[in-house]
Formats: sequence, C-alpha cells, structure tokens
Amino acid sequence: MTGPDPSSLLHDLQIGDAPFALIARDPDTVEVLTGDVVDVEFLADIPLTDAEGRHREVLALVPFRQVRERGFVCHDDGAPLRCLVIGERRVLPRAEVMASLPSSPVPLEEAGFDIADEEYADIVRRVIADEIGRGEGANFVIRRDFVAGVSADPRAAALTWFRALLEHEKGAYWTFAVVTEGHVAVGASPEAHVSAQNGIVTMNPISGTFRHPAGGATAGTLAEFLRSTKETEELFMVVDEELKMMSAVCTDGGRITGPHLKEMSRLTHTEYMLRGRSDLDPREILRETMFAPTVTGSPMQNACTVIARHETSPRGYYSGVAALFTPNGAVKGPTHDLDAPILIRTAYLVDGRLRVPVGATLVRHSDPYGEVGETHGKAAGVLGAIGAIPRDVPAAPADADPDAPVAERRPLAEDPAIAQLLASRNDRLAPFWMNPQDPDETGPFAGRTALVVDAEDRFTTMLAHQLRHLGLDARIVHWSRVTESEMDAADLVVSGPGPGDPRDDDSARIAAMRRVVSRRLHAGAPLLAVCLSHQILADQLGIDLAPLAQPHQGLQKSVDVFGEAASIGFYNTFTARVAPGTTVRGLSTAGRDIPVEVAADVDTGDVYALRGPAVASVQGHLESILSRDGMRTLERLIAHAL
Repeated sequence: MTGPDPSSLLHDLQIGDAPFALIARDPDTVEVLTGDVVDVEFLADIPLTDAEGRHREVLALVPFRQVRERGFVCHDDGAPLRCLVIGERRVLPRAEVMASLPSSPVPLEEAGFDIADEEYADIVRRVIADEIGRGEGANFVIRRDFVAGVSADPRAAALTWFRALLEHEKGAYWTFAVVTEGHVAVGASPEAHVSAQNGIVTMNPISGTFRHPAGGATAGTLAEFLRSTKETEELFMVVDEELKMMSAVCTDGGRITGPHLKEMSRLTHTEYMLRGRSDLDPREILRETMFAPTVTGSPMQNACTVIARHETSPRGYYSGVAALFTPNGAVKGPTHDLDAPILIRTAYLVDGRLRVPVGATLVRHSDPYGEVGETHGKAAGVLGAIGAIPRDVPAAPADADPDAPVAERRPLAEDPAIAQLLASRNDRLAPFWMNPQDPDETGPFAGRTALVVDAEDRFTTMLAHQLRHLGLDARIVHWSRVTESEMDAADLVVSGPGPGDPRDDDSARIAAMRRVVSRRLHAGAPLLAVCLSHQILADQLGIDLAPLAQPHQGLQKSVDVFGEAASIGFYNTFTARVAPGTTVRGLSTAGRDIPVEVAADVDTGDVYALRGPAVASVQGHLESILSRDGMRTLERLIAHAL
C-alpha cells in the first residue's frame, strides 16, 4: 500500500495519539498496523467480522485473566482483552524503519525487582515442598517483576525500545511494539504459543534456559547445559502439557519434531515443534490452549491455583498472548489464520512505570538460588536488548576466524557435538508422537466404546487420542458431570489421572473418582485406572498408599509390567505399596474372593500396575512422550480389561 515514507509515517505515530502496532516477523520487513481499539469480554467476542459480515484483521492482546473462560482461578486485575481492529497495514523495509526510529537511551529510575532475591528463593522452596511435594503438579512457573520509573514520553520510549530490539535481539519469533491509550507493550517473544494456517495448527514448546556466561555462549558451555537432567526433563514436561492441548484441538493429535535450539542474544532455549490438523474456529483453538505450560505449569488448571497462592499480584498480560487473526479467503472451514506468540520477554509501560515480568519453571530438582539466577538472566535479556543495561559481546568459538564478524560465526546448533546431544534426547521418547496418529477404525478394539473420566488432568485428551488409534470410540467427560448411566453404557471406562492426594477425604473430586472406580469394580465391568485412579483402585483393594520420598514428576523408569519390561513416564507424588515380593492381592466383592495380580518394584514394593477380572490399572502415564513402550502396554492392559 502506498503512503508516507517510513520516516514521515513513524514520526506521525510518535507525535500522534492514534493506536498502532509494529511487528517484525521476518528478517527484512516490519508490519505497521493502525486502526481502532475495541475491548471485549470473551475470546468469542473478538470482532473478526464487521456489521456487514465482512472479514477483518484483528490484533488482540489477551491477558492472563482470560483463564477464567476455562473456569480456572486467577488474581483478576481487570486487564482488558484489547483488540486493534486493523484499518490499514503497511509492510516496510526493516532497514528503513530502523533508520527512522529514535535511538537515544531511555533512562530508568529506581530500578530493581519487586520481590527480593531471598524472598523469591523462599517462594521456590515452598512451591517445591508444599505443591510438588503434595502431588499438586509436575512443575509451576512463579514470576517476579523488574520495575523502574520512566519519565520519557511513552510513545517515544516504545519506538526507541523497538528499534533496539530490532538491532540487538536475535532469534525472536515476534519483535513488536503495541501502543494503545494508557498502555505500551514492547517485546521480543521467542515462542509461538499457537498458530493455525489453512487448518494446520502448530505449537512451539520452549523450555530449559541457558544463561550465556560473560563473553557469550560456547559449544563447551552449552554442552554442559544440554546434559542437565533438570533442563531435559523440564522440556519433556512442557511438551507433554502442550500435547494435551494439541490432542484437544487436533483430529490427529499432534506430531513432534525437534529438538532444536532457540539462540537469542543473552539466552539459549531448547524447543520442539508440534503440528496437527484442526477445523476449529481460531478463537476456539486459542481458548482451548490457554495458556502455555512454559509460563504457567502443569497440570494447567491446578497450576493456575498454585500461581494464585504464591503470586501476590495479578499478571496483567504476562503469559498471555498477542493474537493476530488474518482473513485467509477460505470458503469452507476457518475463515481466519492465527499467529499468537506468548507475551514473555516483554516490557510494559503504564503511567510512567516500566514492568518486565519474568518467571522460573520450578520442578522437583530446582535449586532456589539457581531459579533466582534464572529470573535475573531473563530480565537482563530484555533490559540488555532494549539498551537499559550493557549488552554482552558473544565469544567466538576456539576455531573461529577472530576477524570474522559476529553475524558470520556458525550457530551453535551446527556444532556436531551439540547436534548429537540434541538428537540423542529423542532416543528416550515415545515413537507414537513422532509418527502420524490418525484414528484407526480397524484397530484391535474397533467397534468398542470407551468413556474417559477426566479428573482435572488433560492427559485424558492424549489418552483418548491413543484409544481412538486403537479403534475405540472414545469420549471424555469431566468428573463432576459423569453419570451412572453413561458409565454403565460404555464397554470400557478409563478412570483418569489428576492432581492431589488420593487419601483426601475432603475433596469432592477424589470422592467422585472413588465412586467411578467402585461402581465398575463391583459390577465386574471393564475398567482401566490411571495414576490417581490407580491409587484409588489400590486403596479399594486394601493396599496401602504412601507419599514417595522424592516425587516422580516427569521421571522415566523401566519397569516390569506382568512379564514385559516397559519404559514408562511417571508423574506421581504418591504410590500404592505392598510388601516386596507380593504378586497377588485378593479382592472380596459380591460375596466372592477375586485374585488381582500385582506388578511392583522388587525392592520397595511400589505398585506399578494391577490386573484382575475385567480390571487393569497403571501408575505411569502410558500417553506421555516419556513412555517409549506406552502404546504396547496400553493395548495389553485394555485387552485384559475387555
């Protein structure tokens, strides 16, 4: 579109009062978007059409408080779901934009974290002990904010910071500035939360943070990071969590590729790509995938509860998304494509106060002071990129030409040793999720129905997807809505996993899952019980339940499941436990004694699986990417139950 030259256009945006957005999504151009702002209450209200039904392009800033749409809790700050209804877009050469933007540094006043280092370390300790240690979830992201005063004009500051990010931040998925009345957001997000284009949905789980040492990253220092058990398991856990979302919105579940490196100016992350097919409205895709586990935790619903317990202030837009809905001209199916990066690595400016929220992913291995350091590194990544603090100069590899420009040096991902370390991670993973996974109407259980009872862990979406691949007609129902008639009508009931203590007599959810297990068990009707439900089944068999000395959150183990070795992923804090050597447990029901086989650890007696007439159970998550032998074991247990 023709119009003013870049210098004139950007000058008018700086001195004017109209809302605008600048977005850089490729190395050569910057998109300049202008239009009208509309605040709406729900994602379904995002105005993708006008009064005459014509399709419109919309950029939406989605705050964290939208998790209320899924029934999750949060500190509600009233941050608006802000939509820029785009009236005009221009695509300008990146070099010309940079030459036209202001470059003088924006001074910060009274800068520092809102939560002191020692206080944040105490929060980390409490989350590990009180949340992960009590079975509330596998990992949680708790944030703190770097804050400062800014006396500069907000629009000038936004353009200055945007220019600095274009010049100095590499590897970003989106570099952007969004300026609306009373609110500025400028960032370089490394991560596409979700995109949908022509029916293909993509998610990009990124986790594991390597903070570059002074002088920059080298292959040697990066290799040490890639060998870290904590960092590897942290990435696997977020991939599992995003596969739950993909299985909910995609007919083919979601296929994994990777891992890859995401190299940025001061940080390097590890990442996977997930892809699948969907015909859902992109607003519904966005709602079903709120929000990324990399900035919340898992399982998602309980992660929101934990965040509300340990964060003392609302998140605003942190961990939400910037969602660009673009008409695609389709006659059938979704009429808009979606491109939605996570709102992280972002600076917010409101009423003269700068806020840079950063969080650390807390897992069972977390070191409190290491997580403090991670928040410093993430804040420095943003502040250094916008020029608020000195920037690091990358170190050259030992074999590099010292006279070669930094931009010409080989990316670390191309180092053979680094590439081998990355590729070796997949040796541990389930091949099922790396191959096509369409439902199989000729599978071994074709013609049978399965009812999957959701106990508030969306691993059930992955389970249901695997059941369909095995030929079952599978349907998911929430624990609070399942009826006895539904259970009785199903050929197989899968009583699902969930967070919490299976011994909790005050939990309505635990009580409901006990009723599900008991009804099928005493009716002699086929039942498969998973994780939490496995523990509930064991309890009804009179087997003791106990907390583990160390939670098994995202732990891969090779265990014997009734005569076959199986590599399985575990996400449990509690276990059923028998005397070592126990192989059979008696069940008394309907006036008769029924033997139930026990597969347990030979040394500890921790129970990995149970099976008896029309019943089978497993402690591990056969649907997890960590369950290399998951599909084989799942098929065996279902065949037994049926």
